[in-house]
Amino acid sequence: SSYRADGLIISTPTGSTAYSLAAGGPIVTPLMDAIVITPICPQALSQRPLIVPADARITVRLEEKHDDLYLSLDGQVGLPLAPGAELRVSRSELTARMVRDPDNSFYDLLRRKLRWGGGGS
Repeated sequence: SSYRADGLIISTPTGSTAYSLAAGGPIVTPLMDAIVITPICPQALSQRPLIVPADARITVRLEEKHDDLYLSLDGQVGLPLAPGAELRVSRSELTARMVRDPDNSFYDLLRRKLRWGGGGS
């Protein structure tokens, strides 16, 4: 696909409920084995977020020449990209173990943070 947008967010389900959600991306349960691709302020209504399998190999190719293209990883300071740069995104062979409170589910957290069903602040 081609995207004409202010940027493109590629995230795991864990990252999908932060920056990607703010850009109009979906809420994806952390138990899903997937990658979320969310265009930032796309210039066409047909350019929507996409969920692909976690083992997908994603290539982002910058087709237009711009002087102000940057790659930002996990909110860090952006790295300038050369015109025609190509980025390849794939699942790491390494995994991270996450610690979670068994009394506080993903849905409880959503209910509180998004104020669904009168769940508090």
